[in-house]
Amino acid sequence: MTTPLFHAHSPALFTSILTWLRENLFNGVINTFCSLLLGYLALSAAWAVLDWAIFNADWIGSTRDACHGEGACWVFISVRWEQFMYGFYPPEELWRPRLFFASLAILLLLLAYEKTPNRTRIWAFFVTAYPCLIATLLYGGVFGLAVVETHRWGGLLITLVIALVGIIASLPIGILLALGRRSRMPIIRSLSTVYIEVWRGIPLITVLFMASVMLPLFLSHGTEIDKLIRALLGVIMFSAAYMAEVIRGGLQAITKGQYEAANALGLSYWKKMTLIILPQALKITIPSIVNTFIGLFKDSSLVLIIGMFDVLGIGQTANTDPDWLGFATESYVFVALVFWLFCFAMSRYSIWLEHKLHTGHKH
Repeated sequence: MTTPLFHAHSPALFTSILTWLRENLFNGVINTFCSLLLGYLALSAAWAVLDWAIFNADWIGSTRDACHGEGACWVFISVRWEQFMYGFYPPEELWRPRLFFASLAILLLLLAYEKTPNRTRIWAFFVTAYPCLIATLLYGGVFGLAVVETHRWGGLLITLVIALVGIIASLPIGILLALGRRSRMPIIRSLSTVYIEVWRGIPLITVLFMASVMLPLFLSHGTEIDKLIRALLGVIMFSAAYMAEVIRGGLQAITKGQYEAANALGLSYWKKMTLIILPQALKITIPSIVNTFIGLFKDSSLVLIIGMFDVLGIGQTANTDPDWLGFATESYVFVALVFWLFCFAMSRYSIWLEHKLHTGHKH
């Protein structure tokens, strides 16, 4: 028997596509005109972007003279690449942030891969020992590593540090606050509610400004806290309040029968929450949790207000270089692409995780 050249379902698939186009885009004179007009505008815009960003762009060179002005000048990005990635980190010590980037990528891939052995231990290492090791690696001062003050950190390095610490620390604090707000103990419930409402009513810019400028005024004379640590504390406390409300929504979505079943088994409060209630609540709130993480990642750019140069701050600083004036568009496009790649990756992983953990809550 000879093998057919085409799959048996190909004609049906082609027919269904034509049917969908005819029913949704070309089912009348007005719809046909609008579809053709919008299609032409979309193709024209896409071609203009591709022509500027790729086809007529300048990619090779080390000075402004390599840019001819007909398209994007990505030479500007390549010249400033190390600043966009590491800020003003000493060139002879760049192997340290590069090791951080590589180790972070490896750990995230291991945690994302479903069949990785000992994933629980890897996760425990990632949220406990790993941040301490990375802080030691980047700052130095031990094991013969030269000290690199945090004011020299910048670019994508500072963005990832703030986002990762904020994400890892705000989730457990948010869970505790959500449980506290639903507690039957009046004092704990009141304190949790006041904390959440106060922090949710303050803009993050104000939080960062207070942490950087006002916090040292409340410390004893001679006591100093690193600016990065102050920013991290502000981001964690701010994000934890929003995370608490997300988790509380998941807790309220759990049916009363689940609580009654846990009580019937004679489980203690913490066993009931950790074994029965919280796993279900977290699965329900995965989209909202990841949405909060994405917002936190993007809000990390606000540290510019306290004199810390994340990847966006480095871009704005590079735009003021007299030798490279006029290439702000390339800078902002590159920064936008960096943020989009990380946010899109988090979004797609959350969708995959949501489908994987689907247990009947989705309709």
